[in-house]
Amino acid sequence: MSLVATLISHPDRPAINAEALSRAAEALSAPQSPVILAPGIAADIACAADAASQAIEARLREALAGIPVDLVVQEGAGRRKHLFLADMDSTMIGQECIDELADFVGAKALVAEITERAMRGEIAFEPALRERVMLLKGLPAGIVDEVIRERLTLTSGGPELVRTMRAHGAYTALVSGGFTLFTARIGEMVGFDEHHSNVLLVKDGHLTGEVAEPILGKEAKRANLERLRRERGLAASDTVAVGDGANDLAMLGEAGLGVAFRAKPAVAAAARMRVEHGDLTALLYAQGHALRDFTLAL
Repeated sequence: MSLVATLISHPDRPAINAEALSRAAEALSAPQSPVILAPGIAADIACAADAASQAIEARLREALAGIPVDLVVQEGAGRRKHLFLADMDSTMIGQECIDELADFVGAKALVAEITERAMRGEIAFEPALRERVMLLKGLPAGIVDEVIRERLTLTSGGPELVRTMRAHGAYTALVSGGFTLFTARIGEMVGFDEHHSNVLLVKDGHLTGEVAEPILGKEAKRANLERLRRERGLAASDTVAVGDGANDLAMLGEAGLGVAFRAKPAVAAAARMRVEHGDLTALLYAQGHALRDFTLAL
């Protein structure tokens, strides 16, 4: 069986040079000539499967130590996925929405600490969400518009990732433990087909400090992946998912390619692929897309 090793760096910091390719080739068994997916940014190297893919990855990481490169080793067949699910906070956007809301009631530090513990899996997601939402009681719902306009930034490569996958026939869903007030807007901005998240309860134009039950957490994210896969008659291998926190673990484990993006340690350790250096276009290169295949953001 032949495998493909994909080397990826950040588009703003190209690192796939002759030295990196040479080191990688020395670590692989019967490597073929590299296929450059994007000059300086990403390359595929087909190789013999002389060990399990994870063992080959470990060998590659050692060979490429000191070079800011992400990598994945997988079978060449079936790399192109037809269903993509993504987390929102700290994945498709660079912030945690609930932390930014909490800043308006002077509780950002407290809420951010709870968020961090929940994302690391140190405390259960659902009660942690209820606790944080309670602190938002009385905020005008319209503050969400200001947060989106002034405080949130789309993660580099996200729109290109979603639009390129859709252009090649994939279905895309934003699945978040955050809130519909945000996922509806972010999903539209990035280009997702649909979005799922929690509902902040509002009365007389203000947040009540409550979230609608049941809360969309770890198991609900996986359930959405399974549902969308069934609806489209897809195999697990046809799916890719990305996230950064403990509530993404079940979804990442269910996907054919689960990707940890700038993730908490437990998530990075469990995911099939981890992105620590590149941007979200790394998921396109991992599927064998070349830069010329990309559908650029509007």
